[in-house]
Amino acid sequence: MPQMEHPFYSLSKKPETAVRRYEHNGNWLEVTPSVKGLATIYDKDILIYCISQIMAKLKLNEPVSQRVRISSRELLVFTNRGTAGKDYKALIEALDRLEGTRIRTNIVTGDEEQVDGFGLIDASAIRRKHGLDGRLLYCEVKLSDWVFNAIRHNEVLTLHRDYFRLRKPIERRIYELARKHCGQQSSWKASVEILFKKSGSQGTERRFRFAIKELAESDHLPDYQVEFDPETDMVTFTNRGSMKAALTAPAAEPWTGPLDGDIFGDARNVAPGWDVHYLEREWREWLGENEIAPKNPERHFIKFCQSWFEKRGRP
Repeated sequence: MPQMEHPFYSLSKKPETAVRRYEHNGNWLEVTPSVKGLATIYDKDILIYCISQIMAKLKLNEPVSQRVRISSRELLVFTNRGTAGKDYKALIEALDRLEGTRIRTNIVTGDEEQVDGFGLIDASAIRRKHGLDGRLLYCEVKLSDWVFNAIRHNEVLTLHRDYFRLRKPIERRIYELARKHCGQQSSWKASVEILFKKSGSQGTERRFRFAIKELAESDHLPDYQVEFDPETDMVTFTNRGSMKAALTAPAAEPWTGPLDGDIFGDARNVAPGWDVHYLEREWREWLGENEIAPKNPERHFIKFCQSWFEKRGRP
C-alpha cells in the first residue's frame, strides 16, 4: 500500500538518473537511481508477482521468507508479457534497476520507520540453462526488510487482472492511486494538482491533465470509472462494482473450525494482558474475511496473537 500511495517508481520508458524527492502531509521520500536508471512502474511487476506468491502461501498457512524463487516464464505470462529472448533480457535489466534503486523515507510499514537507505529488493540471483537457447530457468529475489515488513502486517491490496494490460505508465499509476484511496468506497474525488504530485510524473501538469481527460473519455480503467470536471479541475473515481462498496459489502462469516482449548495458555504468553477469547474472536473473523482455513489452527492462532501484540503492545 505505501508503494501505491507514494511515487517510488519512474513513469518514463527512458532511464531516469536524477535523484528525486517527494513530500506530502509529513511523509517524505528520496529515491536515488543507479547508473542503470530508476526502477520503473513496469519493473514493479516483479515485486507484485513476488508479493502474490507470498500472500498465496500465507493463505495456506505455509512458511514464507524474504527470498522468493520464481519461474521466469510464469512471471512473464502472469504480467502479460512475451516470452521471447528480448523479454528475458528485459527481466534481467529490471532486476538490476530494482536492486540498484536506493530509498530513504520516513513512511512507516507495519509499525516501523526505516530511514536508513535500502533497496526495493536486497538481492537477486538468476539461473540460466546452458546450451543453444541459454534460456532463463528461474530467478530468486530477496525482498528488502521494508517491503517484507509491509507484507507481514497485511499492508497489501489486490489488483485487477487487467492492470497488466494497461500500456501507459500514467494509466497504471492512476489506477494505483484510485485503488489505494477509493478502494471499495462508492467514489473518491481529488484535484488534478494532488494527483499530479502523487503520481510522480516528471512531465508538466498540463500534459498530465490531458492524460486524465483521455482516460476519462476512453473509460477503460479497471475497477473505476474516471470523470474529469474541467471547471473545478477535479477528478472523480467511481467504483464500477467489480469491488463492492464498503458500506454495502456483507460481513464475512467468521471461521468456525475447531481449536484445541490447551492452546490458550500459549496465547497468553505471546500476548500478555489481552483477553485470549477476545483475540480468538478477532482471529476467527480475520480468517473469515480472508477466506482462510488453516491447516494447523493452533499454530496459526498463536502467530496471530503474537503479531497482534507486536503491533499494539499491552492493552
